[in-house]
Amino acid sequence: MKKSPKTIFACQSCGYQSPKWMGRCPDCGQWDAFLEGRPPAGGSVIAGVPEGQRNRPVPIDAVEMTDAERIETGIPEFDRVLGGGLVTGSLVLIGGDPGIGKSTLMLQALHRMAQAGHRVLYVSGEESVRQIRLRSRRLNTGSPNLLVVSEVELAAIIDMVAAEAPAALVIDSIQTLYNSELTSAPGSVSQVRESAMRLMLMAKGSGIPTFLVGHVTKEGAIAGPRLLEHMVDTVLYFEGDKSHVFRILRAVKNRFGSTNEIGVFEMKDGGLAEVPNPSAVFLSERAADSPGSIVTASMEGSRPILVELQALTSGSHLGTPRRTILGLDANRVALLVAVMERSVGIHLTGHDIFMNVAGGVKVEEPAVDLGIVAAIASSFLDRPVPEGAVALGEVGLTGEIRAISHADIRLSEIEKMGFTRCVLPAGNARRMTHSGAIRVTGVRTLAEAVDALFRNPARPHATS
Repeated sequence: MKKSPKTIFACQSCGYQSPKWMGRCPDCGQWDAFLEGRPPAGGSVIAGVPEGQRNRPVPIDAVEMTDAERIETGIPEFDRVLGGGLVTGSLVLIGGDPGIGKSTLMLQALHRMAQAGHRVLYVSGEESVRQIRLRSRRLNTGSPNLLVVSEVELAAIIDMVAAEAPAALVIDSIQTLYNSELTSAPGSVSQVRESAMRLMLMAKGSGIPTFLVGHVTKEGAIAGPRLLEHMVDTVLYFEGDKSHVFRILRAVKNRFGSTNEIGVFEMKDGGLAEVPNPSAVFLSERAADSPGSIVTASMEGSRPILVELQALTSGSHLGTPRRTILGLDANRVALLVAVMERSVGIHLTGHDIFMNVAGGVKVEEPAVDLGIVAAIASSFLDRPVPEGAVALGEVGLTGEIRAISHADIRLSEIEKMGFTRCVLPAGNARRMTHSGAIRVTGVRTLAEAVDALFRNPARPHATS
């Protein structure tokens, strides 16, 4: 009798494989995530390569060094997030919520590259060429060097790239590609993994920079196996609410640049427009003399960005007060509230606390701890922060104010935006080399910081 083909069950969340169906994935813990499929007939994409064509190990000092120039996309904010432009043969994954602007950014970037004389290719598995043309006309991105095609067959795409030899390639999206050697449906773990592997080998072998557009799950992670993020060179995420006009492009992995850079864009009728001065945009609608509001400086890669922290405290009638935090680490805010009760005597146990970062930005570095404390204290005391004041500093568990990095760069941005006073750690104030007109007040403890901001703001503690 003819043997039935072997089947495997793969988790659609993490890629874990099992010979039988399982209700709960033992690797990632997802329920009802296993789907049945068959392994590829030829095995892995690496299998079957003749032995003479396989790479051989060589001494590292014998590897020839080439200083290849990066390819600029023509969008400075995008180039800076990439680390200065596209690296030859790099594989870049771009994720984000539906409608956030991924396809728009890709079409605009390819258009700028086409205008610079590069021949580029845009492959869409979700739109027809007529639909792409309609969107291109709205974005004014028509160019004879910009080639578009609607295709989902992986082998056809690879043959097309070999024939056209574009300077850059965009796959929109990786979840729509289909490999005929696999029996599973497009978007499954095996299809996404094998398609990404073949595209990675093509990019490294041909030197063509390749963008992969990826959908995200409800939790905000890129759909498909986590292996996809490990295979690519750069992972970029589009952040922001579709109801807001601003979009944040953040690098969470970059083998050729910093992983802390962000690019700020504004969604307009004609597409995404760069925001060269995010600090001015985020502070443009800030209300003066408003309790619960303070400005702080966050380092995003190599540049500081001034953001407004907003806090609201109110008496709670619930047994467990609410803590609603947007744009900040909720655990970090809870820790700082506990430090405030212990070190300053501001008791917030029976109060609801709501916090927000204006503009939809996410701030995670500990240098904004003092700003968080100042915003909560301002709302609780119903006293606005003194006009023109900015707070910086990391808060320790014992209430001490620890020094922060890049204090000089932050102060330069603070002074440029018109602020006149900055409360920051005494350790930074002693080493300050900034000689501007801004008045610097150094504080050692949280009690000193609250006293400097709310009780006796005219009295400096350790002014440089």
